[in-house]
Amino acid sequence: MRLCMRGCMMSASTDSWAAGATPGTDAEYASTSRLDDLRAAEYGHLDAEGRTYLDYTGAGVAADAQIRAHARRLTGHCYGNPHSENPTSSASTELVERTRAAILGFFDASPDEYEVIFTPNATGACRLVGEAYPFGRGSRLVLTGDNHNSANGIREFARARGAQVVNVPVRGAELRVPDDDVRNALARRRGLLVYPAQSNFTGVQHPLAWVDLAHAHGYDVLLDAAAFVPANRLDLSRTRPDFVPVSWYKVFGYPTGVGALVARRAALARLRRPWFAGGTIQAVSALGGWHVPAPDETAFEDGTLNFLSIPDVEFGIRWIGDIGIDLVHLRVARLTSWLLHRLTGLRHGAGTAMVRVYGPTGTDRRGGTVAFNVLDPRGRIVDERIVARDTAAAGISVRTGCFCNPGAGEGAFHISERALRDRRTLRGGMRTLDEYLDLLQLPSGGAVRASLGLVSNVDDVERLVSFLEETYGDREPDARGLKPRERC
Repeated sequence: MRLCMRGCMMSASTDSWAAGATPGTDAEYASTSRLDDLRAAEYGHLDAEGRTYLDYTGAGVAADAQIRAHARRLTGHCYGNPHSENPTSSASTELVERTRAAILGFFDASPDEYEVIFTPNATGACRLVGEAYPFGRGSRLVLTGDNHNSANGIREFARARGAQVVNVPVRGAELRVPDDDVRNALARRRGLLVYPAQSNFTGVQHPLAWVDLAHAHGYDVLLDAAAFVPANRLDLSRTRPDFVPVSWYKVFGYPTGVGALVARRAALARLRRPWFAGGTIQAVSALGGWHVPAPDETAFEDGTLNFLSIPDVEFGIRWIGDIGIDLVHLRVARLTSWLLHRLTGLRHGAGTAMVRVYGPTGTDRRGGTVAFNVLDPRGRIVDERIVARDTAAAGISVRTGCFCNPGAGEGAFHISERALRDRRTLRGGMRTLDEYLDLLQLPSGGAVRASLGLVSNVDDVERLVSFLEETYGDREPDARGLKPRERC
């Protein structure tokens, strides 16, 4: 498989495993051995306590070098609030602006075309767009069915202003959104298309070509890159979405609390914020009742930036740059192929499948996020809370539930729109999430998600698979003492 240089997506060539083959005999996997050396040198805490981390879609893992760099910077200098001209403020401003430039470089984005707005996370970036986008009667918001709730929430802003909201559901065994369905949804009116470059539920990677398709129909595009960029290159000199939300802790683990909205200048100029705050205005009058927004990206950065942590993003970008995003991509692709091979091969003694994977079972156009449920010997889904309890006790970090992605879950469990609009559900009689699941006659509240990342290795995969086989093979799981589900 060639290394991916532009808009990386996993290739179908990574799917097959010959009889008896293992990652230990795979030349492509062996070519990523530098990451094993890196794990030993900088991520020793992953192995020190005998734990297995498989939740990279939830958060990346910080390297020791990142923490050392943060401490050196703060103990060696004094930094002040950037909203001033004094020496300590100027020092902070310089580091913040260097980080903006590093982010543009990370995405191959021209500073003449794109700006960087700092946010708390990708969710904050989505909200900025939703609250300021010029929705109105005659405009349209098009959402694909496997958006994260942080993107789904934009529909509330659109509806409040009279815009039409269209949801394009996932279909088929691989839970993809068909090209024709997207094309048909864009054929009417104009507005905003919102979709994830990679689903945080199934790992499905949607076509980046939809950006040009939407532009051709007069739409702006918000491309949610939060789950995509930790192991894939996104080149904004070739793919030009209007808004790109990202959470940096998902890319390199540290810092949390710093995200970004990378936005095209032309699209940003069309946004109209419904309020203003400290740091966002050029001039304002209390008595006169008027204000003039700042003429640059700071018009969207409310209050004081997280100026002590933002420079850690620059370090993280350099860290990933020195490792090579294409090397990370190759490692994640090979491990994902192996994980899928092992999960789909698990069987109970009678030969029945032990695992049901949601989404693609190969690596064609998918990332390193694998959602599945465990099946008991009679083919029934094992309550995901049981797996959450048991894996936690074994020191294995996976994610369980619906992953804030209801559309993908509705597709995975084949829930009809009619059932979701049932009066019993809509009229408010439901008091708990478990009652909602009972109304829909669902066997579970979601799935189990294992996700691979920067320094995942074969041992991580094998420990999870061995645990599943030993714990649930030919056994009836113990469902006693499970806590009620609280949220999706």
